[in-house]
Amino acid sequence: MSETPAEKAEARAIRRRWLTIGEIVAVAGVIIAAVSLWLSWADKRDEARQKAAEASKAKAAETRLDLRASVSGGRQVTLSDPAHEILDTAVAFPKALNVGAQAPVLPRIEASWFDGAVLGATDKGADEREGRLPVLVTVSYRAGDATKQDRAIVELVWRTSGRMLAGRELRIEAARIRERGGDQARIDVLWAQELARLG
Repeated sequence: MSETPAEKAEARAIRRRWLTIGEIVAVAGVIIAAVSLWLSWADKRDEARQKAAEASKAKAAETRLDLRASVSGGRQVTLSDPAHEILDTAVAFPKALNVGAQAPVLPRIEASWFDGAVLGATDKGADEREGRLPVLVTVSYRAGDATKQDRAIVELVWRTSGRMLAGRELRIEAARIRERGGDQARIDVLWAQELARLG
């Protein structure tokens, strides 16, 4: 039995529909593959950026000064950095003390550089006093093959006590890194605040 023209037309339409669905599936497959490829590329790009950022942070940490201060005998502070060789050190004091900047050969701060000035600035009052002296430390150090320079404000905690014959004496009780960076104006402000606190 032969198909009528209407049945033939319907069969052709069905075949066209199947072709269309097949084409849609093929196009969808291509789109999915393209999206997967793009996502993979984007992930690799983000991973590469993250690794570069981590490497940059690690390099910055390696070259950054990690200044430490330790007191010995109440009269001297030793400055050090466990990761770098310190080449030069300059120590500046608040201008109000009229103490000249010091550039010791070894990285250190001596009480004898400033004790007379601090005793003079705190002369009115009890013999037993304690306070904080901010000093600006500028350090040149070796980081790999390069020479770098950095600054920090070191806070010296001092204590005065009376002596039987010759007035008062000053001892350094502790030393700590108060701030990274800093400048002369900043230590001048900190010292003015400390004097106001001491009254």
